[in-house]
Amino acid sequence: MGVDLVPLMTAFTFVFMAELGDKTQLTTIMLSSKASARSVFTGAMLAFFLVDGISALIGGELLSFLPSEWVSLSSGLVFILFGCLSLLRNEKAVIEDQKASFLKTFSMISLMELGDKTQFTSIVLAAELKNPIIALAGVMLAFSVVTGISVIFGSKLVRLLPEKYLRIGTALLFILFGIIFILNTMTNLSWEQVI
Repeated sequence: MGVDLVPLMTAFTFVFMAELGDKTQLTTIMLSSKASARSVFTGAMLAFFLVDGISALIGGELLSFLPSEWVSLSSGLVFILFGCLSLLRNEKAVIEDQKASFLKTFSMISLMELGDKTQFTSIVLAAELKNPIIALAGVMLAFSVVTGISVIFGSKLVRLLPEKYLRIGTALLFILFGIIFILNTMTNLSWEQVI
């Protein structure tokens, strides 16, 4: 009696490919370049589990209660705020404490994943594979591999680039993501919703 690994590998492959080079991966790289790799990895994985994992298990019912426009707008504003704070931060404050970086990572990744393609992929995979537990295992395995790669790469960036340039690059990336989230939301709103 063998275990069918096809659903697990299908979920892993879809999410792994979707996350490579995604904004979430870039964010974990940047966060881990300034904070503890362990706290960034833990915060990101908890966010992935709560947003994508639970969505896969309950089939996206949670999403129906949240207006996607407000989620995108608040995500954009949070990213711009974090970017501006990073630019204004004193250069002497190089590494945050682990609790603060865990919470920062958790909140940023959670906001990024709400309504993201990987959240919908998780929901669809759970439904199509007709096994939400196996789909969840594949999804979380993919997130752990991608996040592990990102955290390792990000922690190595500290050695390659001067902290000042890394801080400015991270801040500008966060501000850029924030602007993209807001602009994307504004272009998707119809004029009746705006007026």
